[in-house]
Amino acid sequence: MKPRRQMRILELIRNHAVETQDDLASLLKADGIDVTQATVSRDIKELKLIKVPAGDGGYRYSLPAESSGVDQLEKLSRYMLDAVISIDFTKNLVMVKCLPGTANAVAVIMDKIEWPEIVGTLAGDDTILIITRQDDQAPDLVTRLRGLMR
Repeated sequence: MKPRRQMRILELIRNHAVETQDDLASLLKADGIDVTQATVSRDIKELKLIKVPAGDGGYRYSLPAESSGVDQLEKLSRYMLDAVISIDFTKNLVMVKCLPGTANAVAVIMDKIEWPEIVGTLAGDDTILIITRQDDQAPDLVTRLRGLMR
């Protein structure tokens, strides 16, 4: 539950101007995720969220400045373990099946890593489509992604 909740928090702060912990708790509760203020506070700390100017004189939560590639790879590994159900491919297309509501967060981390063989990702609610530059790169990418799940 915690990984799914934290992935949803990341999506919410990307898509909404979340100014307070109460705002975040309300958005989570609207999604059917029952949380306490203490849980939200711990999640904010663990996700290393920061407050940035919102432009209207207030502040909102945001992701921290870009992490190092190693941090992103560790984060991807953690999210892959917690959220990914299966990985398969055909030609230059890799399909990653995830738990509902987690695909976008996993794809965002993949995009931040900027692996050169990946042209791009497209994420839905529970599925990520990864497009590789060449057909022969998909099997190696699948092997690497599965390796992150160990």
